[in-house]
Amino acid sequence: MEYNFRHPRQKIGMLILDVKGNFYRQVLQYAKDYHLEKDLIVIGLKSNVFYNPLHKPDLKPQVLANRLKTILLLFSENNSESYWIDKAEEVLTEAIKLCRLYNDNYVTFQELHKLITDNYYYKEKIAVLRNLFISSKFSHAQIYELNSCLNFFQKEFENLDLRTKGILISEITRITNFFVTDFDVMSTFCAPKEKLSFTGFSQVIQEGKIVVLDMNIAEYSSLAKMLAAYLKLDFQTEVISSLSSSLVRTSAFICDEYDKYVTKTDGEFFSLSREAKCINLVSTQSYSSLKATLKDDAQVKVILQNLINKIWFRTDDIFTIEEAQKQLGKEERKRVSRSISESAKQTNFSYFTNSLNSQDSNISETYNTSFHNEFVFETNFFTQSLETFSALTFLSDGNRIFNPQKMFMLPYFKNNK
Repeated sequence: MEYNFRHPRQKIGMLILDVKGNFYRQVLQYAKDYHLEKDLIVIGLKSNVFYNPLHKPDLKPQVLANRLKTILLLFSENNSESYWIDKAEEVLTEAIKLCRLYNDNYVTFQELHKLITDNYYYKEKIAVLRNLFISSKFSHAQIYELNSCLNFFQKEFENLDLRTKGILISEITRITNFFVTDFDVMSTFCAPKEKLSFTGFSQVIQEGKIVVLDMNIAEYSSLAKMLAAYLKLDFQTEVISSLSSSLVRTSAFICDEYDKYVTKTDGEFFSLSREAKCINLVSTQSYSSLKATLKDDAQVKVILQNLINKIWFRTDDIFTIEEAQKQLGKEERKRVSRSISESAKQTNFSYFTNSLNSQDSNISETYNTSFHNEFVFETNFFTQSLETFSALTFLSDGNRIFNPQKMFMLPYFKNNK
């Protein structure tokens, strides 16, 4: 936050995600230290900030539905069920189109939930659309969208058998239920358009605002995970879109417990975000945690290779250790072996001492030297040699890579000591 905090046109726009919900207090303290309290936007149920994740009038319905599909995949234990998620994406696309037509281009999770689960509500909105059409309120493009929606719902969705339709509705309501079953959640994230106080990350990046998610995952469970993933996708889209601008502003993405929010699109974003001057700081318990979420080794490796600077704390996770060792490389080490042998011309057995007695013997000693390629850091270095607040670092200053080395970290709560 200290970087260019006195210069309004050069401040860094940030998104900060914290799964435990306690880092917000430290962020607030930093904001006070650098007089940035007015730039702090807290997304939570008690922050008095109203945010509708679906209010993106400039994005096509297909893009919004694809975001929701990405979040659904986060909650899917078995990605082999992707057929149902793909079909759910198709239903969401048409529902978003329909909602925009009768609701003045404004979509909420509450509206989507009603359209898909309540047939009477759906027919009521069809009647509203019929009156608007008869009154010539629609443009040619809107009429085309209306025909597309009606064809889908009346000729395909309504004709599905009850089991198939029920599965699709259950997939979609895995997201929408969060916003209709709790009044505080509904009033905060499905507020009327005129009440919205945070509309997206365009202003955040251009004006150097700081967005923090203040929602403990233990208390709010899936809702916190879903909102965090959606904020991340929204931020990433805005960062990449800024590349078309003549002035690219520096931004930052900070995420603790990153494995809770990681998606397969992150690898591509990290590779492109460098040009967009986006700084990505993510932390996770282990690489295995990322693999457990993505269920794809290749995607995990794509993400890891796009993160240039790495800091490893003590770990017992073998997958993490092996990947770190591979990246840090091998070095040629000399091995020396020593052996001693004895030979004798005559040897007799002594029954008195119960041993062999050699006469006229020779003793020889042999040294062998060989070179082997071995990992620079052994496994026990990661498991035993890293104390609390110490880490193995692999860093770059942007021009050159520094040699890996052990460093001692200074926790923020010990700054005054």
